[in-house]
Amino acid sequence: MKEKLELVCGHCDRIVALPANRLSDHPRCPQCHFELFEGRPVPLTAGNFDRHVSRNDLPVVVDFWAPWCGPCKAMAPAFATAARQLEPRLRFAKLNTDDETTPAERHHIRSIPTLIVFDHGRELMRQSGAMGGPALRQWLETALARIATGAPSPVA
Repeated sequence: MKEKLELVCGHCDRIVALPANRLSDHPRCPQCHFELFEGRPVPLTAGNFDRHVSRNDLPVVVDFWAPWCGPCKAMAPAFATAARQLEPRLRFAKLNTDDETTPAERHHIRSIPTLIVFDHGRELMRQSGAMGGPALRQWLETALARIATGAPSPVA
């Protein structure tokens, strides 16, 4: 792991440089003073999507969802729990595909919920359809293992 990491604040979208050994010390953004890790997904928009998925040195898991989607609503608690359990190893974010169509179209989201793990802006893994807590956790651990070993992405 790098000595210094760049993280994007979930409140003000500022890029923050942080020593890697301080990830679990409840670091705060120097601009807005909110904690960088709050154990909940960061809401993304078309305006901040690229910054979050490409400028975070941590992998970013994005839940593409919509408020009318029953499976999205059913999976939301498991996704929130995963955020509480796996931060700061991963960064969690949600994008409402009804409100923010551009990133969803660009990433060819055809069904929701769809989860994508991004590593430095590159799509590493994708899963469409709702997952329960244990399946979601296993899928995310697979993503972390793939990143740690430098395994190539199965996504073309």
